Amino acid sequence: MDEFIVGWRLSAKGKPMLEHELLLRPLVALLAGALVGLERSYRGRAAGLRTYALVCLGSAVLVALAEQLNRGPAGSAGDSTRVIQGIVTGIGFLGAGVIVKEGFSVRGLTTAASIWVISAVGVVIGAGFYVLGAIATALTLALLSILRTVEDRMPSQSFVHCNVAFRRDHISDEGWLRKLVADHGFSITDLSYRLDSKTERFEYKFVMWSADPDACRNITRTLLALPTVVDFRISPSRD
Repeated sequence: MDEFIVGWRLSAKGKPMLEHELLLRPLVALLAGALVGLERSYRGRAAGLRTYALVCLGSAVLVALAEQLNRGPAGSAGDSTRVIQGIVTGIGFLGAGVIVKEGFSVRGLTTAASIWVISAVGVVIGAGFYVLGAIATALTLALLSILRTVEDRMPSQSFVHCNVAFRRDHISDEGWLRKLVADHGFSITDLSYRLDSKTERFEYKFVMWSADPDACRNITRTLLALPTVVDFRISPSRD
């Protein structure tokens, strides 16, 4: 009963796995990985269709092979566990490779998490739990696509990293900057200063946040219209 609730397995425990089943598990895992990979490719992420399909396929192949070897005379129940531990460790390194830090922003966390999840889906399918694997794939797609739309429509605080530079002989003081930011619905949470002796430019670097979705657009227009501002950069922080 417990095995039926968790998922459907084609071969009973302790019996040799049939060759068609040994081939079926990686193929199903390949399909599951490709479905999630299509969503990631559509979103323009660095890890896409091929990456997700390969990760899920590789996880399923390793687990299915370990189970097959466990059914032999020299096999033990701990062999599959050790294979799964190795997969989790290896996927951790792969996920770390897609996380990129750009200034104060960190991108790729969702992609790294989804790669980790799709490897778990491959492990589940490789172990023969097809129903659980299908449910996990569907939930992953829902989290990445449907919940993204919900997240975009939810009112939330957006954090922005901003640099504003002036010529040394036309520096606007900190009070003016804070008032400008406040007038556009932002609040400054961090502020630093920098003077470049070569270019004679004075620069403010700060982090600000706002719940107004149009705040970035409005403050950009204002900064473009100010003749004393020689350079500025606004970088929203988002995965």
